[in-house]
Amino acid sequence: MLIRIIGAGVVGLAAAYEIARLGAASGARVELVERLAAPGLGCSRYAGGMIAPWCELESAEPIVATLGEEALDFWTREIGVAQRRGSLVVAPPREPGELSDFSRRTRNFDRLDGEALAQLEPDLAGRFPAALYFAQEAHLDPRAAMARLAELLAAQENAQIVFGDAAPAAAADWTVDCRGYVARDTLATLRGVKGEMLLLRAEDVNISRPVRMLHPRRPVYVVPRGNGLYMIGATMIENEERARVTARSVVELVNSAFAIHPAFAEAEIVETGSDVRPAFPDNLPRLSLRGRTLYINGLYRHGFLLAPALAHRAARLILRGETFPEVMDADQRERADA
Repeated sequence: MLIRIIGAGVVGLAAAYEIARLGAASGARVELVERLAAPGLGCSRYAGGMIAPWCELESAEPIVATLGEEALDFWTREIGVAQRRGSLVVAPPREPGELSDFSRRTRNFDRLDGEALAQLEPDLAGRFPAALYFAQEAHLDPRAAMARLAELLAAQENAQIVFGDAAPAAAADWTVDCRGYVARDTLATLRGVKGEMLLLRAEDVNISRPVRMLHPRRPVYVVPRGNGLYMIGATMIENEERARVTARSVVELVNSAFAIHPAFAEAEIVETGSDVRPAFPDNLPRLSLRGRTLYINGLYRHGFLLAPALAHRAARLILRGETFPEVMDADQRERADA
């Protein structure tokens, strides 16, 4: 049986890996097709890389956290690219209500006072009177993670990656569409949500875990990448303009990062990036089955958090005929038999 996956972002890579691994004993063959020159060159490239299921409860439905918990073991143990150092959530001293509101909507955290925060992250000493510490969460470098997945997939004897626009050599028994926003040509309700990021080199900053700063107008997160590099992100813009990073966004992101640590004001801007993340009206992911084509889409801003769980379910659906109401509910998602 030949299973063709279209799109080598984090979802396509994870799906190809899971299907190849689960299907090896039964003789299933996997072909991952990517029109670009290498895997991971789409919107996955600009992700924050926070594996933070409990933090995401602040604005996401419970199913996102439930599925996201599966990503912790996948990225830390199975793939071995994530660091499980936890996440910190802080708020400006003038906005204590933001931290209280966040704590009411989330779970699995410890409350820290300013002294405990300083012990955990000395560079934040004296900057915030309190914090929430989600000790079991993790973070990764998205580009390193996708490179590792591609490497593991290439090592599978029953899998291959095909680049470019050449027509497939053989008909597939199954097609798994992981094209993200591009799949709007088939998934009519799919929309794009633009996200922008900065990659800064700030060698005078030493922060070892993701820090989210809450703010009613300018929330921001800072994710360490190692070697003095930090990814700064937060923008969510309801438009489908892919590449342009605006001056306003750069200023707001730098100002917000400065509020976390003043040395970010002198940081070198190594890279800016922007792309469109795919979302359905309810901002929830789904598996959509149409004949022998399975669509994995709608991961919104949770690509690395949700890809492992959806990939594993896709593999079991195709290879074992299992169904998963939690991501194929008729009430909120396209029916599996549409």
